[in-house]
Amino acid sequence: MGLYDRYVLPRVIDLACSSKPNMKQRQKVIPLAEGDVLEIGMGSGLNLPFYDRTKVQKVWGLEPSEGMRQLARRNMGGANLELEMIDLPGEQIPLDSNSIDTVVITYTLCTIPDVRTALRGMQRVLRPGGKLLFCEHGIAPDARLARWQNRINAAWRIVAGGCNINRDIPGLLRASGFQLVVDERMYIPGVKLLSYNYWGTAVAD
Repeated sequence: MGLYDRYVLPRVIDLACSSKPNMKQRQKVIPLAEGDVLEIGMGSGLNLPFYDRTKVQKVWGLEPSEGMRQLARRNMGGANLELEMIDLPGEQIPLDSNSIDTVVITYTLCTIPDVRTALRGMQRVLRPGGKLLFCEHGIAPDARLARWQNRINAAWRIVAGGCNINRDIPGLLRASGFQLVVDERMYIPGVKLLSYNYWGTAVAD
């Protein structure tokens, strides 16, 4: 891992993901988490302030980036949650099957290389009746804008830590064995190529 990936990129991503529109999106989904929670791609811990302490027992935060984990540790002190960090990528979930009540993914599916394997792993660890809360950016409904997303995606992925801007989030969830219960989508303020958001709740088929 180079100096850029270890020290610069985590702070750039943290700055982008902590923008006011993105934080408003987090606030819509994170309070719905309950029980034992697995957060995939915890990053710098931006979701921590929005967990409902009266409903959440424990949070496991899966985060492969050492730089991100360092930033997250700075935010853990005031979290007032039982929190355990796991330094593995999203495709590797070291938890028992049927052990988690809520899986949380926010602005994470864009960066996981083998996203379908990761989603199948999330489905595996969910207890019967468990739910997946998601908030992601992805492919836009406007055909012209989507073409531009496809054109620049390869270059963007190189400079943005593996982020893909053209993923079909609902399609990926359905293809990986999830049923969408709440499916919201719209442009949020920001660069339009990056600002089409999907969020809601899914359950295992």
